[in-house]
Amino acid sequence: MSRLYLIRHGKPSASWGEVDEDPGLDAAGQAQAEAARDYLLGLPTDQRPTRVVSSPLRRCRETAQPTADALGIEVEIDVSVGEIPTPKNLSAEDRPAWLREVFQGLWKDAKGDLDYEAWREAVAGSLVARGRTAVFSHYVAINAVMSCLAEDPRVLVFRPDHASISTLETDGQTLTLIARGPEASTGVL
Repeated sequence: MSRLYLIRHGKPSASWGEVDEDPGLDAAGQAQAEAARDYLLGLPTDQRPTRVVSSPLRRCRETAQPTADALGIEVEIDVSVGEIPTPKNLSAEDRPAWLREVFQGLWKDAKGDLDYEAWREAVAGSLVARGRTAVFSHYVAINAVMSCLAEDPRVLVFRPDHASISTLETDGQTLTLIARGPEASTGVL
């Protein structure tokens, strides 16, 4: 079994629905990225990540970069751990209301252009073959993984804080939750 670390991005410089649709980290988020790096590098050698994977969005890439730099490796960009796809007919201003509605329900009932239950399973499935990897992702994608692991059909099952690190294990065929990262109040809802 190999350890896998699922990390929510650090605090962004803007929240969704604001002018910048792909914000980087603010000063607190940069400090959280460095704290995540320090935690991951402080792990026993046989549990320390050897790969760093990130969502394509800037806030995740900037959270992942200090860890990759410390390990002397490149950040691997992977859309499969990216943000939940917004319906095509939805404006950036309407996204927060759509997300709030999605959070209140079940994956199978989420309204949009795709099958969000299948998207949820694809996010979780993308982690199975990633042993000894730090994966930097998003609030909703992390909920997708946690709901799959708990076999819970609800969208919102976990409230990961910024830079929260959850520990999982994989044998290359299955994924097991070892420990959830810290939860906190968040600006998502």
